[in-house]
Amino acid sequence: MDEIRIEDLKVYAYHGVYAEENETGQDFYVNAVLYTDTREAGRQDALALSTNYGEVCHFINDFLKLHTFKLIETVAERTAEEMLRHFPLIRELDLEIRKPQAPIGLPFSSVSVKIRRGWHRVYAAVGSNMGDRHAYIREALNGIKENKNIKNVRSSKLIETKPYGEVKEQEDFVNGMLEFDTLLTPEELLDFLHELEQKAKRERKIHWGPRTLDLDIIFYDDLVMDSENLVIPHPDMQNREFVLEPLCELAPFKRHPLLNRTVTELLKDIKV
Repeated sequence: MDEIRIEDLKVYAYHGVYAEENETGQDFYVNAVLYTDTREAGRQDALALSTNYGEVCHFINDFLKLHTFKLIETVAERTAEEMLRHFPLIRELDLEIRKPQAPIGLPFSSVSVKIRRGWHRVYAAVGSNMGDRHAYIREALNGIKENKNIKNVRSSKLIETKPYGEVKEQEDFVNGMLEFDTLLTPEELLDFLHELEQKAKRERKIHWGPRTLDLDIIFYDDLVMDSENLVIPHPDMQNREFVLEPLCELAPFKRHPLLNRTVTELLKDIKV
């Protein structure tokens, strides 16, 4: 990924834990590395195909001046989020907020917070087998599209499938796959998807049982994680045709980071 660098952008702003910092203000210095693709802009000599670093500088300046936060951690977090939402060609960024006049009371050069934030490509399975199944899925899709930390949402066609797992005596499912980019961490995304399930009055009484709405994270970039609440990639996705078929529609050549097989290959495996 190419880089656009901004170094030591000076902004007079009003951030700090102490009241006098919010009232009188002080100098902050911002360093940013914007990860983006500059090839077409460079080949065609066209600014419209790149991210205008002048606009970025003014955006940072205005944002820091218009807001007041206690912590430079918050300044960095909120500024990074707004930059990523506002400039669509930035895929990822490093952002450092430096505070050389921090009220420490000891000799020092500067203190700073540096973070890396960016968009992450997610594939999430969606399903329902209670009530108006299509309506529950449609409402979940709308909720995802309305989240300001999610963009570029695509959905597969919906398919009807028999129940999967131990509880066979229940209605057929409607299943599909969603693709989107998000600024949320895996845990934050899981919490958001659970909120959507709760809005659909999802009840978790019987494992493999009927549900109004089911939302599962299948892939999050090429991340491999195993925590108490979340396993990525989804641990049973390779055995579920109702997951692989709609996933194959959206990302046939996406490769499973552990099994080292594409979605198309995994689908063929279970159809043999």
